[in-house]
Amino acid sequence: MSNTIIVGEKVKSLREQKNLSTADLAERSGLSEEKIIYIENSKEEPALAPLLKISRGLGVRLGTFLDDSETLGPVVTRAEDRPASVSLTNAAGISGQNNMDYFSLAQNKSGRHMEPYFVTLGPDTNKDQAESAHEGEELVFVIDGEVELTYGKEKYTLKKGDSIFFDSIVKHHLQAANGKAAQFVGVIYTPV
Repeated sequence: MSNTIIVGEKVKSLREQKNLSTADLAERSGLSEEKIIYIENSKEEPALAPLLKISRGLGVRLGTFLDDSETLGPVVTRAEDRPASVSLTNAAGISGQNNMDYFSLAQNKSGRHMEPYFVTLGPDTNKDQAESAHEGEELVFVIDGEVELTYGKEKYTLKKGDSIFFDSIVKHHLQAANGKAAQFVGVIYTPV
């Protein structure tokens, strides 16, 4: 497995490049300044929802946290050359719980509107996970194992080969089912 990219360092670097203070980014993203500082100092693996808010506050794509250069043509990602992952958590403020490793499937692609990922979802041992909600839409296609999606008040169990497409503005939570790891392809669309 590749080295994990440190998201906090990327956030801080991009914020500084744009001459923004942590207070400026907090205001733009709707997060607290303490949360921004906490993420920048890599004291936690950020959850997807705050990371989306930070990307919007910085005026960058979510994928910017995974890649730097851009390609105009198609992007082919070979399994053996899979890019470095970024680890996120489903637990708000709880480091190391239910980690999800995201591998970009469109690394370096310029002008994209979707963020496609190959995701490894660790076994869930904490049933008190925080739900996420953000603008846009998501598609999940299960490659291996089983994935449970809590969507609003409904719960869906997806097995290998199953998929689900949903509006991500509705509170949702993904976790591996039966205490076993799972893998899926996830595509996230957030309006610019």
